[in-house]
Amino acid sequence: MKILVTGGAGFIASQVADAFINEGNDVFILDNLSTGFEKNINPKAKFIKADICDKSLIDLFEKEKFDLINHHAAQMDVRRSVADPAFDANTNILGTINLLQCSIRTGVKKFMFASTGGAVYGEQKYFPADENHLTSPLSPYGISKLAVEKYLYFYNAQYNLNYTILRYANIYGPRQNPFGEAGVVAIFTSRLLKGDQTIINGHGNQTRDYVFVGDVVKANLIAAKDEASDIYNIGTGKETTVNELFAMLNTITEKGQTEKHGPAAPGEQMRSVITSDKFHNRFNWRPSTNIEDGLKLTVEFFKRQIK
Repeated sequence: MKILVTGGAGFIASQVADAFINEGNDVFILDNLSTGFEKNINPKAKFIKADICDKSLIDLFEKEKFDLINHHAAQMDVRRSVADPAFDANTNILGTINLLQCSIRTGVKKFMFASTGGAVYGEQKYFPADENHLTSPLSPYGISKLAVEKYLYFYNAQYNLNYTILRYANIYGPRQNPFGEAGVVAIFTSRLLKGDQTIINGHGNQTRDYVFVGDVVKANLIAAKDEASDIYNIGTGKETTVNELFAMLNTITEKGQTEKHGPAAPGEQMRSVITSDKFHNRFNWRPSTNIEDGLKLTVEFFKRQIK
């Protein structure tokens, strides 16, 4: 199968690309390297440095005739989306529409989209949230992800383009970038290993659903073979507070750092946790990496990077 992975130099998509290659697929990686790194790109993949908004991508699509698009490229900084909603919409909505237009013009069989299980639901009404939970995004980033979901429904109805939407929980693990709009696991791990003081925003009782990147990769491989068009949550269904996360990482890194709190982040969601029962019931998938083991693997990766 010929597969195009967008954002394939990034944290999640580079590992999805690796897995597709290991299955024997012909993999192309499209990335503008604004947040990704060339070192993450599998040497067996064909790399195209380009932006998803580039109208000339139709030439690539017409030449290669991709079977599957695995779309992870995005503007993913929530704070930047608030500061500059137009930039967020241009990248996440118009960039995706560009890919979708290329897809229907060149006979792409399936389009996979990395959405978000936190930002599209907003402040949850019940816990954990399933796919039927009200979608009330509180940021332009969440709005743009939800908008793309609606466009995918349209392209399926209008052009019969098969799609799978994966609403991710908070993904962590090796290759996560500890700078910019990074996950708290990467930030805490990097600071602990470097001996820098870790700051917990607010009281630290905020909860998130932390799912290991290796489990997310397996979910992508499974979903790539699905012939139905649907939306699935990908998470653990378990809540972990920021304080608990810090304590675990503090123990694993053996740094013995004193817990320190700073000001609360404005507008931060208090609780976020999703259930992936729907995906489990259809594909018999569950996350197999508990958070303690996943954090140990993550710390070992960061140790190798810092040396």
